[in-house]
Amino acid sequence: MKIYKVGLPFIGMSSLMLLMSPLANAAEMPIMDHSSMDMSDMDHSSMDMSDMDRSSMDMSGMDHSSMDMSDMDHSSMNMSGMQGGEPPADARSPDYSNGVPYGQYGKPMMMGSMPLWGVSVDDLGYQFDDDQINFEATGWYGTDSNRIRLRTEGSAQTKDDKEIDSLSSLAYWKPLSIFWNGEAGVAYDTENDKSAVMAGIVGTAPYFIETDARAYLYTDGQIRLDLGAEYEWRLDQHWVVIPEVGLTAFSKDDHDNDITKGFNEMETEVRLTYETFSRQLAPYIGVSYETALGKARGQRRQHNESVDSSSLTTGVKFWF
Repeated sequence: MKIYKVGLPFIGMSSLMLLMSPLANAAEMPIMDHSSMDMSDMDHSSMDMSDMDRSSMDMSGMDHSSMDMSDMDHSSMNMSGMQGGEPPADARSPDYSNGVPYGQYGKPMMMGSMPLWGVSVDDLGYQFDDDQINFEATGWYGTDSNRIRLRTEGSAQTKDDKEIDSLSSLAYWKPLSIFWNGEAGVAYDTENDKSAVMAGIVGTAPYFIETDARAYLYTDGQIRLDLGAEYEWRLDQHWVVIPEVGLTAFSKDDHDNDITKGFNEMETEVRLTYETFSRQLAPYIGVSYETALGKARGQRRQHNESVDSSSLTTGVKFWF
């Protein structure tokens, strides 16, 4: 019996050649193009992939833009258990009451929908040189979206015949935008003894200038336009300086009531107010100036009336 002895170098070289053979064959294989492979007829329903671990699969590089799923039928998919479906029978009640009644006070109401009321007296003062009392007040009732407003302004003489001249209006008020509100209604002018239809816009102009513009159409065809602007210059938490200006214009001459076409007069006033009681009460002292404009200046001279006048004023403004 012959015994063949094989050295270790020979065994090592043989093993290396056996390992290199499959690698050489793999290198010679061409790169396969899977884009032309048609697998539409393959049946994947019998494939069991329940044991696959998808947590380690990285699909971030996949391009899903070319996937066409328009032919998929979703009608058989049951998504009733997903959020947004039909609520269960024991779901919370839509009004969040959970079946608990509101009690003797009834269902609560949002403040914006609750009708309220208010009164604002912007001016109740005395003019020393003209010896008269000026007034301007507004009362309203309604909500933040719809209100009825009653407004009056004018003056009352404290001597001689104690005549009262006022312009009062009853109007419907509604917001037009964030800073502007509209008014429409009827008015009555005691100075001319005439009624009118009124429309106006009131709001806050840039730089917090309180602005109002109102037009009145009288029964005789006369049109009156009132323009006003006011600014509150706050010195501290209580002291406030308030300058204001007002213009009045008419559409035609009315000699019976000393009215001329165009701008008739301008009134200005500067007040120093002190706000107390949560700013609801503010006594003031100020100076007022009034002047005629345009043809009204000549008409006043013909009637021996003053064209310009100024006066020291004092009074109070409040609201509740």
